[in-house]
Amino acid sequence: MPKSLIHQILITTGEPVQTSVIYCGDCQRVLPQALPDASVDLVYVDPPFFTSRNYEVLWGDGYELRAFEDRWKGGIENYIAWMEPKMRECFRVLKPTGVMYLHCDWHADAHLRILMDQIFRESNLVNEIIWVRQASHGDTKQGAKHFGRLHDVILLYAKGPDYKWNMEYRKYDDEYMEKFYRNVEPDTGRRYMLDNIAGPGGAAKGNPYYEFMGVKRYWRYSKERMKELEKEGRIVQTSKGSVPRYKRYLDEGLGMPVQDVWTDIQSIQSQSKERLGYPTQKPEALLERIIKASSDKDDIVLDPMCGCGTAIAVAHKLGRRWIGIDVSPTACKLMAKRMRKLGVQNVKVEGLPKSLDEIRALQPFEFQNWVCQKVFAHVSERKIGDMGIDGWLMDGRPLQVKQSEAVGRNVIDNFETAIKRVKKNRGIIVALSFGKGAYEEVARVKNADGVEIELKTVEDIMREN
Repeated sequence: MPKSLIHQILITTGEPVQTSVIYCGDCQRVLPQALPDASVDLVYVDPPFFTSRNYEVLWGDGYELRAFEDRWKGGIENYIAWMEPKMRECFRVLKPTGVMYLHCDWHADAHLRILMDQIFRESNLVNEIIWVRQASHGDTKQGAKHFGRLHDVILLYAKGPDYKWNMEYRKYDDEYMEKFYRNVEPDTGRRYMLDNIAGPGGAAKGNPYYEFMGVKRYWRYSKERMKELEKEGRIVQTSKGSVPRYKRYLDEGLGMPVQDVWTDIQSIQSQSKERLGYPTQKPEALLERIIKASSDKDDIVLDPMCGCGTAIAVAHKLGRRWIGIDVSPTACKLMAKRMRKLGVQNVKVEGLPKSLDEIRALQPFEFQNWVCQKVFAHVSERKIGDMGIDGWLMDGRPLQVKQSEAVGRNVIDNFETAIKRVKKNRGIIVALSFGKGAYEEVARVKNADGVEIELKTVEDIMREN
């Protein structure tokens, strides 16, 4: 297949599906335009939790600042109403063999399960996975009137009965090994257990009956096979007349099958190499388990609420095709940067705001980020007591961003004060437009105090770029 087509596949409808792409927008609107029915193998959704908290995030290198509000006024009903059309779109794009993982916390998991039961039908709930993300939690400090909240819920739904499944295993824990594999070979150091080789069910199950090592009974294997195992040193009789047993080595086992309570994957810690500064970032090990269990190489993985892009990054590492969607332009740009670092040179970002109307409509923090990117400024790390300075240009000038029309004289006066406080004599204000008083005050400030304030509109920046 030519490289130019390697990230496009044809599904049964004959419509091409573009992968290695990040869409900027609400997945409720993006999915009907971007993906046909039954085109995706695995969907992982980690939506904003219903926590009534505000997050403010300083990303990795300090260049990007993203604040997002995790809040739905009007209660849980509004949150579920916001989620429902998005989840129905995810169901639509799933293949009949596909599955969907929905990550939620204790605030809304019961409500989301009812919603998902309606969409997928209750019989298609495969698992309610409990992810114990850490061993202790600060919400049980002195005076707390509840048990510690240590887990998230991940709901696993299948679109149909023939869904894809690859059993996952994890390492045996020390307690299990000491209990069942306590024997150690002196020469090799290999741990082993002595397992039963009696024929289950006896004659009723067709197990052979014969004498072996002086013991008569129904056996699991034929007499010829038992002799072969004896020669290989795999049959052990601990004392004369005792029932022979099979020597099963620990290192030959696959491990313990993963159950629906996950205690072996820790959340992102402050010193973790994975940490990007995103408050709800999930560990790669969590997504690796999910993607391995429910997809194969070259399958398509969709994350319709990408955040910092962990799902698509892990999907790429595991040889899957991927599609990401996020409503935040800042997040989309950073995800693209993350994927390029992984060697995805042809990653595309579709739907970024380009027109003046689209830029006007951005959320305040996204508008600020857009301005900073265009003028090559670093977002101010101080969000409390920042003295009206939103960023710093590469030449050291302070920057103020106003998502307002007809910015007036008072803004200029306040910014002049901020400039003086940081011992500068130059600065820049970017706004949608400025009133006559603003330009007059800029001239007065320069003549009276020697402070130069440059005024730029969004249209000015767009023309320059």
